Amino acid sequence: MKNIFSIEGKKGFITGAAQGIGKELATAFAEHGADVAIVDMNLELATQTAKEIADKTGRLVKAYQCNITCDDSVNKMMADYLVDFGTIDYCINNAGIATFDSAMDISASDFKKVVDVDLNGTFLTARAAARVMRDQGKGGSIVSTASMSGSLVNVPQTIANYCAAKAGVIQLTKALAVEWVKYGIRVNCVSPGYMLTDLVAALGDMHPIWLSKLPEGSRLGYPEDILAAYIYFVCDASKYATGSDLIVDGGYNCL
Repeated sequence: MKNIFSIEGKKGFITGAAQGIGKELATAFAEHGADVAIVDMNLELATQTAKEIADKTGRLVKAYQCNITCDDSVNKMMADYLVDFGTIDYCINNAGIATFDSAMDISASDFKKVVDVDLNGTFLTARAAARVMRDQGKGGSIVSTASMSGSLVNVPQTIANYCAAKAGVIQLTKALAVEWVKYGIRVNCVSPGYMLTDLVAALGDMHPIWLSKLPEGSRLGYPEDILAAYIYFVCDASKYATGSDLIVDGGYNCL
């Protein structure tokens, strides 16, 4: 049982990993013996993060610049990644953005921007990884960051585009899982609740409202509260899990 929870020696990439939850994920994966590619738009910050994690863990950690909404950029990242890592065992689609515009007032371009990054970008990086996994003939694990916002509508913030995109990630996960299981590729997603990242911490006036909607005694989450969910989906302990959405939100969805 001990070995099936191991990700030691596994290789893959994490998008949006230069900072925030992505950086926490990359650090945790490297600490547990995996080699990690840091994929981000900000190459300078990604390079800094990669060096920091590599120095700390001794694992192979490298940085790659990528615009996940652009197919050519994704394909170039995948080609560069393979030169350095040679193979891929996992893909974590974590990059995402949000805006807080009301549905009445948001511009079409701002609505589309969130959908392009959070949903379309997730598809493009998942597909790039899956093509290599298929050709390698040994399968692999693809894990996407969805959100509890894909299952409910958050208040008081107005994030219709984000809710729609994350609901799309959950359904995309299921569709890809069905289509790619014949290649030994598992596709799952994690739906975090309110995680106290820098962005969420800055929205302090909303915290009492969010807390009032949690079960009594629960709390807002920290990035470290969700790391094990991703490790589970990458390790062999989850080899029969595909098309799953694991909600980690302190019980917010239950009320």
